[in-house]
Amino acid sequence: MDLIIDTSVIIAVIANEPEKSALVAQTQGADLFAPLSVYWEIGNAFSAMLKRGRITIEQAKAAVEIYKQIPLNLMEVDLVQAVELASQLNIYAYDAYIIACAINHKCPLLSLDTGLVRAAKAIGIDVLEVTQTDANIP
Repeated sequence: MDLIIDTSVIIAVIANEPEKSALVAQTQGADLFAPLSVYWEIGNAFSAMLKRGRITIEQAKAAVEIYKQIPLNLMEVDLVQAVELASQLNIYAYDAYIIACAINHKCPLLSLDTGLVRAAKAIGIDVLEVTQTDANIP
């Protein structure tokens, strides 16, 4: 099965968030896809954690190394399509890139971002969800 994932999923797994086990279970055996922008979003997420004092530079560098090990297929996204989706759904381009990948690759989306999930469902994209109950599974 192919699956589109976003930065929220990657960060939750790398940072050992409570949803990690459920996310790993959801992605087991799947081919993972994301827009090229995820590469920069990951860097931005780690820099934000550094700025807030949540992690050290050593932890950030270790997290980047973990990210590099994720078998993630990065996809190009048509900017016109992304802008049209952003306008239609009243979302930011980064979310539109994820939705465009799901549309173009015709596969489900996995995200912890409730706004992205809501927008994807609004246009009929199949969304796999991780619930609080799933997140509490050891």
